Order: sequence, then structure tokens, then C-alpha cells
Amino acid sequence: MSEGHREATAAEGTPAAERPRIRVDQPATEPATGRALDGVALITLDRPEVLNALDTQTMLELVEALERLDRDESCRCVVITGAGERAFAAGADIREMVESTPVSLTVANSFARWERIRRVRVPVIAAVRGFALGGGCELAMACDMIVAADDAVFGQPEIRIGVIPGAGGTQRLTRALGKAKAMEIILTGRNLPASEAAQHGLITRLTAREQTLPEAMRLAAEIAALPPLAIRAAKESVNRAFELSLEAGLEFERRNFFLLFSSADQKEGMRAFVEKRPPEWKGR
Repeated sequence: MSEGHREATAAEGTPAAERPRIRVDQPATEPATGRALDGVALITLDRPEVLNALDTQTMLELVEALERLDRDESCRCVVITGAGERAFAAGADIREMVESTPVSLTVANSFARWERIRRVRVPVIAAVRGFALGGGCELAMACDMIVAADDAVFGQPEIRIGVIPGAGGTQRLTRALGKAKAMEIILTGRNLPASEAAQHGLITRLTAREQTLPEAMRLAAEIAALPPLAIRAAKESVNRAFELSLEAGLEFERRNFFLLFSSADQKEGMRAFVEKRPPEWKGR
């Protein structure tokens, strides 16, 4: 257990189908030392027996946890990882989808949860070890950054079961890899080794397997120590680069830049720079 609370911890002996699908550590702790990392929360997908498959309940718990953390002013960065050694998340739970129809999928509107992940304001980092396939790859790409083990494997194999990616795979993979490489991965369903994914810009940092989570936590702690209003504005501005024309994007950036001059943190940051002292961020 961390110094903070650990939510959704499975009771010993609880059947896998009944226990919570995720764990939340807040504040998270540094893996090597156990030191609490202020401002950092760790979400662990906790279904290792099915390679952390993303069924409806898992996604519901994940989105609820992210939205709660996003409302918590003490949380400034989130890391998502998968339990066990084999997978970050090996995709959707196919057993749950076999009998689905266009009408049932439309009524369920389960993909709306993925859009709620995109709207989380605090930065979210995926720490990927093992497989990140299908929905698992889409979840990693929905995060703001990916720290991956050098033996991690990404992919969108949906074509091999008669469908296509439905939670952002065709859009985010194309934006990350470019049209030609995304077409190859999506049309063949072949896996993308982490080393190749890194060459194409999908991955933020590539690490040895044992260093993946520690490196993600270090990156999160570095971000959490910076002014939160500026961090949120920067995240929003970068994300808008994929949605707006250059002219509209530049205008959006300028608006956020101007607005930050009404914050106490802007005054503190610039005064601290002039006075040659460390700033003390207040988050306002």
C-alpha cells in the first residue's frame, strides 16, 4: 500500500469477475524507494488473468477514476499501467462483443467513454510493458505520452476478426505514424515492435522493461512539479494542433498565452526568474 489511499484493491479470494478492475494509488510512490510522489496518481489496469482486457466495466471504472482525479486539485499528472508482466492491455474483451449489433453498439454508446478520456485536463502517461493491442493500443494513444519497454508490442489487429479499430485507432495511429505506415499496420493487423514504434514517433521514451514504470513515474513527477495552469493550457494547445488549421491553432495558442498572464503562477514564475530563486507554484 502507498502512503495515500489505494482504491479498488481486490480482496484476497475474491473471484476475478467480481473484484474491481483497476487500482488507484494517490499519491503514487517511487518504485525503487517507496517515496511518495506529490501530485502523481497511478492507475493500474488489474485483470492480468485476461491480459488486462478492456471490458465495459473496466472502461467505466477507468473513466470514473480519471475524471475524479481531474477534479482533484492535488493531482497534477496520472500514469496508467497494466498489472502483470505480459500486457498493458491486450484489447477489448471479445467475448463481450461477439453478439453485438449495430443497434446495440449505438444504444450502448460505450465509445463515448473514450472521448471522456481525451477531455481529461491533467497530463496522462501510459507506461507500457508487453502487449498493447487493439483497444490497448488505442488507450495508450489516447494518453498524452507513452513510456514503453523495449520489448513492448503495439498493434491494431481488428481486421483479423472482421472489424476495424473503433476507439480512435485509425485516426490516432495515422496522426502518429503517417498514412503509409498506419495503412500497413491497420490493413494487415501485424504487430508493431516498440523499437519500430519509437522510430516513427509513437513513443515518448523507450526503456528497459524493468525501468518502464520508474521512468514514467519520474516523468510524471517532473511534470507535477511545474505550474498546473500552464501545464493544462499547454496540453490543450498541443492537442488542438491536430484539430485546427494552423491559423486557428495559432489564435488558440495566443489566447491561452494571454490568459495565463492573469494567473498568480505567471507572476510568481517571472518574479522568481528575475530574483534568481525557485518558484513556488500555487495552481492559481
